[in-house]
Amino acid sequence: MKFLHTMLRVTNLQESINFYTDVLGMNLLRTTDRPDQQYSLAFLAYGSGNNENQGELELTYNYGVHQYDHGGFYGHIALGVEDVALTCQKIKEKGGKVTRDAGPVKGGNTIIAFVEDPNGYKIELIQLGTHQ
Repeated sequence: MKFLHTMLRVTNLQESINFYTDVLGMNLLRTTDRPDQQYSLAFLAYGSGNNENQGELELTYNYGVHQYDHGGFYGHIALGVEDVALTCQKIKEKGGKVTRDAGPVKGGNTIIAFVEDPNGYKIELIQLGTHQ
């Protein structure tokens, strides 16, 4: 099997695309609009999207839906970065929301931080080389 993508439902597709490309540095690979089915999709990834070692992020906008209840099942997306503190600084400079500043995970040495996308989805930043 191969991990292909994770899908998140969003309330404003362009705002979410802007966050994931401008703030988190992902690349927009492709979009699809399905007016008859009343939804639009955007696929993003790091690199060209042809990397078999990475999955993609699918953003789904369902026409007319302006709010979602995340419920208690969703956790977060995790991204590996070289320097968590520097990444948080850059995210803040671009208007992104850091909800937990860089520091060691409770009970461990792994350096992490959390940011939030425009829809309130949590994204964990994990410093490469410290992940245990």
